[in-house]
Amino acid sequence: MVAEGAGREAHPVVFVLDKRGRPLQPTTPARARKLLKQGRAIVARHTPFVIRLRDRVVEGSAVDGVALRIDPGSKGTGIAVTCDITTVDAATGKVVTDRRGLYAVELTHRGALIHKKMGQRSAYRRGRRTRNLRYRAPRFRNRTKRKGWLAPSLRHRVDTTLSWASRLQRFAPVAELHVELASFDTHQLSAGGLLEGAEYQQGALAGYESRQYLLEKWGRVCVYCGATGVPLQVEHIRSRCRGGSDRISNLTLACGPCNQAKSSRPIEEFLAGRPARLAKILSQAQRPLQHAAAMNSTRWALRGALALLGPPLRAWSGGRTKYNRARSDLAKTHTMDALAVGDLPDGARITRFPATVLVAAAAGRGAHARTSADKYGFPRLYLPRQKQFFGYQTGDLVRAVLPTGKYAGTHIGRVAVRATGRFNIRTAQGLVQGIHCRYVQLLQRSDGYGYSIRKEEGGCGTGMPE
Repeated sequence: MVAEGAGREAHPVVFVLDKRGRPLQPTTPARARKLLKQGRAIVARHTPFVIRLRDRVVEGSAVDGVALRIDPGSKGTGIAVTCDITTVDAATGKVVTDRRGLYAVELTHRGALIHKKMGQRSAYRRGRRTRNLRYRAPRFRNRTKRKGWLAPSLRHRVDTTLSWASRLQRFAPVAELHVELASFDTHQLSAGGLLEGAEYQQGALAGYESRQYLLEKWGRVCVYCGATGVPLQVEHIRSRCRGGSDRISNLTLACGPCNQAKSSRPIEEFLAGRPARLAKILSQAQRPLQHAAAMNSTRWALRGALALLGPPLRAWSGGRTKYNRARSDLAKTHTMDALAVGDLPDGARITRFPATVLVAAAAGRGAHARTSADKYGFPRLYLPRQKQFFGYQTGDLVRAVLPTGKYAGTHIGRVAVRATGRFNIRTAQGLVQGIHCRYVQLLQRSDGYGYSIRKEEGGCGTGMPE
């Protein structure tokens, strides 16, 4: 869904295609309005807003190209379209490269919902087999999983991220791709190997990876006393003088007093009077971070899929992303992390980020089932076989202009169709019910996503927009 009044004015830039549908350099909303008013362009897509020129082709236009930066996540993925501007610092005379964010997309995955639905389907089938019903022999024991198989909830993250990268490549002249492979490389943390193409183990970036991983894993509290809001120190569960290693499974977080009180004593001796806390620490130490494990399962599949898009692809680690974000004093969001993905040389700055972010929530394309099941897994209701009514189908992006009544005004959002012709529209302000189809205007066909626009959380210093 798109917020009311959110047209091309709500987007920081407008994507431009030439008369043959090939991407040109993005332009400003003001220039796009001028081109549309003069009749030199037409609207090619509503969200993201794309115009197509009637009198220009790529061969006669200067196209600098943009970079696409992706910060994958377990629940959401940040995507930023950026360009680098080289200037000369008036004070020092040095050449400085400024990174500017042109467009930002926050992609919300539905992996948790897919996992839940797969579990329900499995329970329905298992239940039907165990009841006193006609027996059907299992048919899945001879099936093997193909190489590179991912669970549907994980495959969904790869497919949706690839879909949006491909989509933005059609709208903008993407010259290079940058992707953060994982927030935490558990192989690097445990085995001490080198990450491909990253030198963050040296200098100012040293320690960012392991410390951030420990903060996420242990909940930013002291594991011994539960203190919060205090400086935490990296602590060896089994001290090094007693044979403990620097592996991530042997590290935890503790406040200063607890760290000193434990010193080099065995943890069993230090927590002898608190067996429950001891068991919890030892159990959690061997358990990897859930979201990091999910990302590590999909990162190579995502990298391989993105490499097929064509532009040069470079992979980075979350340690460098956090370092770049901290240097630029940016807020912690998916889109800000995407803006900070990649190499940011010393002296370079992130001088601009989009003031608004397009939130694309994966909503699916409907169901194949023609019935809905009861709690026992048996069909309960029969659904209509057709999806379109009066030229609309559920999920279409529409605009409804109501002259009078309870919902008088303009409403933009995703529509839920009914055979009666009375539709429901879900907008950013809530659900508008019972809108007759004669007041509805189609903006964009359903593409499996619900859209909304939010303001980007600001930063300080160089992170503020110009």
